[in-house]
Amino acid sequence: MIQKSSYDKLSADLQPSRKKAFFFPYRLQYDPHKKSNPWLVPILSVVAALFICSVFLLFNDYNPIEVYQRMFSSAFGSSFGISETIVKAIPLLLCGLGVAIAYKIAIWNIGAEGQFVLGAIGATAITIYFPNLPGVLYIPLMMFAGIAAGALWGLFTAIPRTYFKVNELITSLMLNYVALLLLDYLVYEPWRDPEGFNFPGTPQFPPFQMLANIGSTRLHFGLIFAIAALIIFAFLLTKTRWGYELKLLGANKEAAQNAGIHINRHILLVMLISGGLAGFAGAIEVSGVAHRLMYGISPGYGYTAIIVAWLAKLNPWAMVITSLFIGALIVGGYSVQLIGLPSSFSSMIQGLILICLLSGEMLSKYRLKRM
Repeated sequence: MIQKSSYDKLSADLQPSRKKAFFFPYRLQYDPHKKSNPWLVPILSVVAALFICSVFLLFNDYNPIEVYQRMFSSAFGSSFGISETIVKAIPLLLCGLGVAIAYKIAIWNIGAEGQFVLGAIGATAITIYFPNLPGVLYIPLMMFAGIAAGALWGLFTAIPRTYFKVNELITSLMLNYVALLLLDYLVYEPWRDPEGFNFPGTPQFPPFQMLANIGSTRLHFGLIFAIAALIIFAFLLTKTRWGYELKLLGANKEAAQNAGIHINRHILLVMLISGGLAGFAGAIEVSGVAHRLMYGISPGYGYTAIIVAWLAKLNPWAMVITSLFIGALIVGGYSVQLIGLPSSFSSMIQGLILICLLSGEMLSKYRLKRM
């Protein structure tokens, strides 16, 4: 039989010593009222994403400084690069405004991609079904049709959410695929150019159905439309009673309802505007850049707009900067193909920015508290 003293000694040897164990004197505590610089998380998210991509580049024998310098110079190093960056930023800004207004009232619209595509389809329908209108009418009608088509697609998400409590994440995401399949059907079948050598696209628009270019670049007058939409959007949100009601609705739905705000009506209206802005972007893209409806009309502007909106903290003026930044990443992605990297490298950066942004927003609500 083992004596008691020997048993105690054996137990002490088998158990880890409390004195030698590492003890961290702090713990994370959730604090929803924690105040910090609102732009700290977006800035650090971009820095963190670029750092992670730098590690990836180093492991694949690329010089990160050289890669980023090449991307920057291709986006901002020439008048052509700047104009291409702005061309990419126009649909990103409009789609970003669209998703931002929905997020303001906690409606998670991720269907801007489908609404963008429907806007492009709506604008093209004017050219297909009304070929003999006076030339001066085409651009206004195409823009109106694009806005209406995108707004209608947004309404298809709002109605189930409002009256049947269907999660808008599911409906808006599924409607993206419906829109893309509708696009495929139209450009491969009834609207395909018979003289296009089986290319999946409509006939090219005549000049009076195209947005005029600014100078000798591809930059077009859709820029004016985007600036006008931005100013109207910012005014409505900050200077009107309706904008105040949206803020109240996003902050506390019960308080908004008690104040007499009709929640369902606001959801329907907001989704109409959200879809309409994305549809407006689609109409501008098909008339100002592509000059025809074709397969792959959107390289993912609707999805990328989510990054634009969150990176700007849903601030419409900050979205000018974030849309230009993401536009520069897209343009820079094309240039790195010359050194062997795929253009999707820019998509990798965008994805990491979103991951870092969401993680940072979550962690920013916690503080270190001493035990």
